[in-house]
Amino acid sequence: MCAVKSKTAYVCSNCGYDSPKWLGRCPSCGEWNSMVEEKITVSKSKSARGRLVRSSAPVRLSEIEIVDEQRIHMPSEELNRVLGGGLVAGSLTLIGGEPGIGKSTLLLQNILSIRNRRILYVSGEESASQLKLRADRLGKVSDDTYILCETNLDSIFSQIESIAPQLVVIDSIQTISSPEIESAPGSVSQVRECAASLLRYAKESNVPVILVGHINKDGAIAGPKVLEHIVDTVLQFEGDRQYLYRILRVIKNRFGSTSEIGIYEMVQRGLREVKNPSEMLLSDNREEEMSGIAIGVTIEGARPFMVEVQALVSTAAYGTPQRAVTGFDQRRLNMLLAVLEKRARFKLGQKDVFLNMAGGLKVVDPAIDLAVVAAVMSSNFDLTIPRHTAFIGEVGLSGEIRTVTRIEQRVAEAEKLGFETIYIPSGNLKGVKDKFGIKIIEVPKVTDMFRSLFE
Repeated sequence: MCAVKSKTAYVCSNCGYDSPKWLGRCPSCGEWNSMVEEKITVSKSKSARGRLVRSSAPVRLSEIEIVDEQRIHMPSEELNRVLGGGLVAGSLTLIGGEPGIGKSTLLLQNILSIRNRRILYVSGEESASQLKLRADRLGKVSDDTYILCETNLDSIFSQIESIAPQLVVIDSIQTISSPEIESAPGSVSQVRECAASLLRYAKESNVPVILVGHINKDGAIAGPKVLEHIVDTVLQFEGDRQYLYRILRVIKNRFGSTSEIGIYEMVQRGLREVKNPSEMLLSDNREEEMSGIAIGVTIEGARPFMVEVQALVSTAAYGTPQRAVTGFDQRRLNMLLAVLEKRARFKLGQKDVFLNMAGGLKVVDPAIDLAVVAAVMSSNFDLTIPRHTAFIGEVGLSGEIRTVTRIEQRVAEAEKLGFETIYIPSGNLKGVKDKFGIKIIEVPKVTDMFRSLFE
């Protein structure tokens, strides 16, 4: 008989802090009403995963040899870019996203295209027949991919030991439970224990493990925050389901950059990689020029691309002006409107302002500020901006247009797509030796841009 001890504890659902009594505010992370009651059972029995654990010995720092990480080249080039060159052997990767956004489709589409590598796909949400139907829809079949519909962690490790896979996918971590812990699957203690066990397996066997995670109503990955600390890489698969485009964004990466993104288009046969994001985000089907539309140049990771900024300014019909934003920070829009009101003497306080980034993209690059103010003023005066004109620049509180990074790449992208004129911050191209075929207008303040653009 094995000794079993059980106790009741209150665990913070945000950071994993546990307390013997309920607290209104977590003393570790400061979140309110995040403590949930859980029954924790500690068993001294030896589980199946204990047989996979091997002890390690300390090594002198001077004796450690530096070697390049062994990477698995994934079939999707966008996924390889986000991962930093491929999936690192022995790594633990977490992919989060809204239900139905395409996380399972992305993984299944990639692993079915991998040849000469044994893969175990563990599904805790779908049956084997459902996965087979999805694979047939994708048009891909692999003899080296094994499907396991199981939620018990010990059973999963038993199958791992017998199959000896070279890549493991867990879909999803919130459905997996360990029999040693009495709490329900998806609870703080279950997610933390299962993720830690899978991390030990990945590091000791040098087999990469990919976890699929749910997200909560705030858009963060569900479960304790410690889950993101445990894994090596955190990817966020996002996008509006009303649009066809999906963005794979890296939040944490111990083996590469955290500023890269991958762009996909959802089609009938799965996810298609978007090679040229600029053409995706620009609408060329307008028969006539319209006011309130400006083109900005933003950079995500190492990729510059053009974004269509749409603005609508109208008189407030209900007394209180409205500010509605899609794909842009609303507080930054309020700041830009205050700059136009104070520095440029444009009266926008009693007008509704609606702003949209076309294509469902979320832009956080401050270099898009100049395109935003140009679109707002174009709609306010009902004056169209010339079709082949682009804008680059960050707007400061005094109305000045501040310089931005990697200006050469931004200008080159606009020139490549056939733009004829581009507005940039004054002095931003100082010291740049490249000669561009596009007309470059340097402006120091927003008022100077308006005079050049509309007079």
